[in-house]
This record gives sequence, structure tokens and C-alpha cells, in this order.
Amino acid sequence: MSEAATATDKLPAAERKRLKKEAEAKKREEEKEKKKAEQAAKQEASGKKAGEVNMEDMDPSKYRENRLAMVKSLKDPYPHKWPVDASIPTLIEKYKDMAPQTQDESAVVTIAGRVKNKRSQGANLVFYDLVADGAKIQIMCQAQNHKVGDFKESHSTINRGDIMGVKGFIGKSKTGELSVFPMEVKLLTACLHMLPKEHQGLKDTEVRFRRRYLDLMINEDVRNVFYTRSKIINFIRHYLDSRGFLEVETPMMNMIPGGATAKPFVTHHNELNLELFMRVAPELYLKTLVVGGLDRVYEIGRNFRNEGMDLTHNPEFTACEFYMAYADYNDLMDITEELISSMVLNIKGSYKIEYHPDGPEGEPIEIDFTPPWPRISMVEEIEKKLNQKLNRDFASEPARKQLEEVCEKLKLECPPPLTSARLLDKLCGHFIEDHIVNPTFITEHPQIMSPLAKWHRSKEGLTERFEMFVNTKELCNAYTELNDPERQMQCFMGQAAAKEAGDDEAQGVDHDFVTALEHGLPPTGGWGCGI
Repeated sequence: MSEAATATDKLPAAERKRLKKEAEAKKREEEKEKKKAEQAAKQEASGKKAGEVNMEDMDPSKYRENRLAMVKSLKDPYPHKWPVDASIPTLIEKYKDMAPQTQDESAVVTIAGRVKNKRSQGANLVFYDLVADGAKIQIMCQAQNHKVGDFKESHSTINRGDIMGVKGFIGKSKTGELSVFPMEVKLLTACLHMLPKEHQGLKDTEVRFRRRYLDLMINEDVRNVFYTRSKIINFIRHYLDSRGFLEVETPMMNMIPGGATAKPFVTHHNELNLELFMRVAPELYLKTLVVGGLDRVYEIGRNFRNEGMDLTHNPEFTACEFYMAYADYNDLMDITEELISSMVLNIKGSYKIEYHPDGPEGEPIEIDFTPPWPRISMVEEIEKKLNQKLNRDFASEPARKQLEEVCEKLKLECPPPLTSARLLDKLCGHFIEDHIVNPTFITEHPQIMSPLAKWHRSKEGLTERFEMFVNTKELCNAYTELNDPERQMQCFMGQAAAKEAGDDEAQGVDHDFVTALEHGLPPTGGWGCGI
């Protein structure tokens, strides 16, 4: 034991405690100074001044203030033009066979994009990951190659999230990564907000859907959804055009909301002082064009339905509807099989696809679009599952009462009014729709559920209609069109009665459409699909 320790042991307990605290405080201070020195050395090695604040460590509000001050200090913070002459995907494809650690100083390109990442190695070397057109390229900035402006000053204004212009030559790093070696870099547009870190991503559903631009910036797979949607629309358009269909546009605002069972949005026309309805479907207008002699017509456009919202329903959405004279619902099922299955094969390269209902990280569901698809008669299947016959006079009170009792027995909640149509829809969902994964046609809906569809040629009380379901969701709805003006008026009156009973989704009576039918609608098949 040392003499100092022996002397300390002889001191009073309070004094020993004080000396111990002083020693611990001194040790903490020494460790703090050591860490500060190490951090300063790191900053000096990366080209930063000691005490310089890392922007990524700032509070988001402070970050924005700092960026605003930087933008105001620039002479030209928002340049009018940057002469881009190459795209990143083109460069990747063109120079994919270039050898590692080589440079082609004659291959000078001017590109631009958003900075996904920035990192420094010393004062004279800065790396960026630049993203544009769905592709990423490394920007390897070396002081010896920089020719326009001051190297350090040029790079001090550029941060993660900014839009950056780069002019330089092509090469590959030691690791074989394709890079642009800049002679000039320029801040084209500053991002004033701190973006989520790359390893964190953006997963908040509310933020993703309300700020689509942020979702596209951070989540690379979202971009593919936009491209796939565009391919779907182009495929449908090409398919119909090549079969003699004419694309048209019909009014978005109507005096009477018709063409679908849905609650409309109401608007006001100031000049005419009229209350109008945003269209719920273009069906009635398209059928009048067939009456006029345009035998094959289609429209791809927006519909508006003032109803609930969830992952598969939006108050405004895009749909395609086509009408084909001298076709019936059997023809339309064949067309649907061919159109959708060939579309999936064309876009995905296989009839079988993996769908992730809970997002990319969730369990996938395999869906097989290989034709032919099953065809299930709606009422017959419900009767089979119930093991009892239903009263097929669905418009009668005894039939409605029977359906209500069946739903009560199965403990199925149906919102009022408890019409036969609503009760049948509830039973169809319970027994059929909720069990469908691969594409399936549900056919032969009751007339009471289908006011615009033609009666079945051999089954009383039913119609020649089908809905195509995939993974429990309806994709297509189609039928042999009702072209008897008298029966059409009766169906409209039935809908009016349902509306009087409180069904705000029921259709109104469109006398002009009935008049059009009186001029002669040929036997026609009509088809609709949400996109």
C-alpha cells in the first residue's frame, strides 16, 4: 500500500468522500477533453473546421433556418437553366462494360438530379449519390479536377436533398462503381427541409399519402407504382383501339347522377344558377353514343363518389368503361380474361404475381391470372352455402324478409335501409367475395341489384351481369345492357322508391336516357373497370 493511500485512509470520512468526488470530476473532464480533441482531429481530416456543426445533427426547425440563410447569401440561388445532355440510366447502360479504375476525360457529360447522400474524405474529396429518372450514380469530386469556382465553396452549399447540377467526365472507381468526375458542380435548388435518414426511410402512412413528393423521394419502390399504372392505362387503350373502339369524353357534371349506385358530390353552376352533380359514372352518356351509331366506344376518366375512404376506395378515381354493340355478357367475360391476363403477362412477365397487402415487408400473396377463370352464379352459390332455396321474387316483401332473417341468423350487420339489394350484397360478400384470391367471375346478379342490366334470358329475376374479383376486391363490372325503354323506366322507378326509403346511393329517374332508348339501342355489352 502506498504512503498517499495510507495518509488518505487516516482522513475523516467526509474529507475522503470530498476527495473522491474531486477525483471523479477530474477524470470526467479529462475524458471530455480527450473526446473533443478526437472529434476535432476527425473534422480536420474531413476538411471541416473544429467546432463546425454537422447539419444532419441539427434540430429540423434550426436546419430550415440555416438553409434559408444560406440561400439568401447566394448570388443566384435558383438558376434558370442547367444544360442537361445525358440521363443517368443512359450513362449506366452505355458505360456498364468500362474497366474499374479507368477514366475517359473525353466523355464529358452534363447531368442533374437530387442528392441522396453526401460524404467527405479530407478537404479535397467529396462523394455524392445523385438520383434521377429512377437511377443512381456516384459523383466523385476531386479538387484537382475542379475548374469553375472555388472547390470548397461550391460544395459547402450543397447538402442531402438538394437538386444539383454536375458537369464532368466519366470513369469508374477502384471498386468498379460508375462515377462522374466533376469539373463543375452547381446548386440548382436547395431543399430547405431535413429529409428522413436513408436507413430510417419514410413509413408513416399519413405522411406518405399527404406528401406524395416525399414518398417518391425516399421510397424507391413507389416510383414503380406510377410507372406500372401508366403501363396499365396504355395497355387498355391500345387493346381497345386495336379492336375498333373509339375513345371519347363525356360530361363531368350532370343534372341527374346516374350510371352507378353511388352517392354523388353536389356542385353549383353560377351562370345557369343550377345545382349539378359530379358524375358517378359515364355509362348513360356512352350508351346514348351507341344509340347514335358509334358501335364501339370507351372512356378513361375520373369518377366522383361521395362515399367512404379506405385502401381500395377513393372519392375520386379513374375508371375505364367501354360499350360494344352486338355483344353480350358472355363475350365480355372472354374479353376480360384476355385483356387482364395478357396485361399481367405483358407487364410482369408471368401470369403469376406476388401481391403484398401489408406493404413490401409483409407476407406476400400469390395471385394466378392464368385463364380460364372460374364463373360462379351468385344466387345459386348463396343457396348452396345456405343449403336452402331463396325466394327469387326479390322485389317482394316476403323475399326481403327472408333475406333479413338469414342475415340475422348469420349475425351479419347490414346498414339501413334493409333492402333486398343491400341484404343480397351482404350475403354475397360473406359467402363468395371474401374467399376469392385468384381472378373469379361472380355472375347472374338479381335484377333488383342491377337496374341497368338486361334480364337473364333463361333465369327469372336474374340479369346477365358479372363482376370480376381478385383477392376479395372487385376489379370489373359488366353486363348485357338493358335496352327495353319500358323496363328501364320500371327499374328507375324502383331505384327512386329505394331513394325515398332512405338509400342515398340509389339512382334517380333519367327521362332523357329513356327517351334515347326509345330511339333504339342495339343489343350491347357494357364493361367498367377501376384503375
